[in-house]
Amino acid sequence: MNAKQQSKQEYTARINRVMDYIRLNLDKPIDLDVLAYIASFSPYHFHRIFTAMVGETPNNFVSRIKLEKAAQLLHDSPKASVSDIALICGFINISSFSRAFKGYFNMTTTEFRNQDKALYIKNGIRYSKDCKAVSKIGKNTQHINDQFCTVELKQLIIMDAKIEIKQMPELKLIYCRHMGAFDKIGQAYEKLFKWAGPRGLVNQNTRTVTVYHDDPAITTIDKVRQDASMIVDGDVKVEGEIGKSIIPSGKYAVGRFEIKETEFEQAWNTMCAWLTESGYQPSNSPTYEYYHNDYSEDAEHKFIVDICIPIKPL
Repeated sequence: MNAKQQSKQEYTARINRVMDYIRLNLDKPIDLDVLAYIASFSPYHFHRIFTAMVGETPNNFVSRIKLEKAAQLLHDSPKASVSDIALICGFINISSFSRAFKGYFNMTTTEFRNQDKALYIKNGIRYSKDCKAVSKIGKNTQHINDQFCTVELKQLIIMDAKIEIKQMPELKLIYCRHMGAFDKIGQAYEKLFKWAGPRGLVNQNTRTVTVYHDDPAITTIDKVRQDASMIVDGDVKVEGEIGKSIIPSGKYAVGRFEIKETEFEQAWNTMCAWLTESGYQPSNSPTYEYYHNDYSEDAEHKFIVDICIPIKPL
């Protein structure tokens, strides 16, 4: 590895640490000086470096993450008050939150909450539970796929699957972060295995996990954060683009699927359909996919995967 590659990896690792800190501290005031300290840069240089690497200023990033988390909670936690959601997402009062929310989404929190939620995706179009095309937040209304709405929903997007409520264990992970289209995460996995292999972390029992930090119904796809992850035992010393994280133990809806690469959308739609009738709602931990096999070694190139959604009672 040359000096240029090493430098890029170190910068990426520092920015990833900042993102992780923000995600874990949304309910608190987030100070630019603290973020700069975490990244080991001066505040002046941190601002410029973060903006160049992420494509938005630190303040804009923090504000967007807080507001998009609030939007997710407005839909996923219908019994939570707007004031409680404002506090969870780090706003000092409901009036400042309401102004910021309307400025970002161009609608009030009440208008947003009354909107149909996008639950399913088919050919790039997102639909509500009642098969109504739903626009992406902040985007123009999508063109309705008439064929989709004239055919049984279940025939098009719902798979036969075993979905159970499970108490899932804590997972210690090392990861390489990917931001953008879902089908490009393989590049992050290649980097992760290239790093982990020489360090004796890859064997026949190795299990991988993709962790999702954003809701694609709210966050634009180019900013959706996904961690290509590997389960490890104990504390692993990481470096460069490789970071470490912990998925907490808790109650999850777990769906087991045997699917081809093109069927993940349908599998996630199946989980969302089940969730709407389960008596549960998503809780605050990240969702993830747990892979039981190496699909490249499967005769049909199928993934054996558990889709895991953290839940709590409605």
